[in-house]
Amino acid sequence: MDKAAVRKQLIEERLALPDRMVRADLLQRVMRIWLVGRPDTVIGAYWPIKGEFDPLPALYRWQEDGAFGKGLEASSLDATPDALESLATQSLAARSPRKIGLPVVNKVHKTLVFHAWYPGCPMEEDAFGIPKPKDTEVVVPTLLFVPCVGYGAGGHRLGYGGGFYDRTLATLQPRPHTVGLGYTQGFLPDMEPEPHDEPLDAILNDNGVVWPV
Repeated sequence: MDKAAVRKQLIEERLALPDRMVRADLLQRVMRIWLVGRPDTVIGAYWPIKGEFDPLPALYRWQEDGAFGKGLEASSLDATPDALESLATQSLAARSPRKIGLPVVNKVHKTLVFHAWYPGCPMEEDAFGIPKPKDTEVVVPTLLFVPCVGYGAGGHRLGYGGGFYDRTLATLQPRPHTVGLGYTQGFLPDMEPEPHDEPLDAILNDNGVVWPV
């Protein structure tokens, strides 16, 4: 497979999808249902580019659920009125025990480090022009959502060719649970992995769970 040619074709197809917003809404629902019951408190994700699915709305809802579980309701029996007022004025991100991380590129090792993200947090562009959190805390995800340009059987992913995720997963200890996200348009039935490719633990698309089958 000519990966460069397939990658270019899939990105063009994804950008041209007439029903991309409908597909995105379906995948948001799949993702939220899949997250129910997961024990993770730190999840890594990505800032969407080139027509990628945006995982952040679903993750913010996941973070909200944690805030409501640990926030006002959990504290209302023994908190003073002043304490309750303080809780009510805090952001959901501050109240929630759950954290969302976005990748920041380590230019020396060409790996990814994850910094906490929340709506409205300070952002800046990285060397590739992709927004990243600015001066927020480093977090270590136990679950990592990964964007897929394409994907195939066995949990294998076609990315942008930079190798950042493969190198990062090879060094992270313990290794996070990895979940690919993409649209049905990106499925590659004839995809053959290379020796350095790290298979994903699961893949979700707008139809549901693709891997494991």
